[in-house]
Amino acid sequence: MINNFKQPDLNAPRYREKVYSFLNKETFNEFKEKYPAYSNIDNEKLRSIIKIFNTKIWNAAIDNRDGIELPKSLGFLFIGTCKPPKSVNMDYALSKKYGKALQNENWETDGHLGKIFYTNYSSKYKFKNRDLWRFQGHRDFKRTVAKKYPENWTMYMNMIDKSRVSHLYYKQDEKCAEDLKTYNEFEF
Repeated sequence: MINNFKQPDLNAPRYREKVYSFLNKETFNEFKEKYPAYSNIDNEKLRSIIKIFNTKIWNAAIDNRDGIELPKSLGFLFIGTCKPPKSVNMDYALSKKYGKALQNENWETDGHLGKIFYTNYSSKYKFKNRDLWRFQGHRDFKRTVAKKYPENWTMYMNMIDKSRVSHLYYKQDEKCAEDLKTYNEFEF
């Protein structure tokens, strides 16, 4: 569907939500008080250690089909394949260039989308206030997923529309229990 495209006003006033970083001076001071052995490390070094650790975590989530389990049983992180969206997925750069409303069709992935999923609803991850936790991917994580997903998009799990991620675990457990009822190691 090609319609005329009205270019956005880039000089219009913007609303920007105030963002609070978890990696601030107070957090580092609390960490150093709790663990005095690390008190001689400066804050920039601690910040770089945390960044390297997080980068290794999200690279592992991209490379493994089933994702990864986060440390301290905080949950599970994986990349999933979703069906094409029913709404319009506008390509703003091409639309601006040609003056027509053009859509992203994701031809290299047969229209499917790669999304980052986080869950802590498996019975293994029960902790207080778990429903208040959420995951928001870092910009580098999202960009790396966007770059690597089309290369091997069939590797990732297919997600079912309008179902919770936790249902993936329940269905696997039920299927495993059924298979074990009829399992006989001497019959192949």
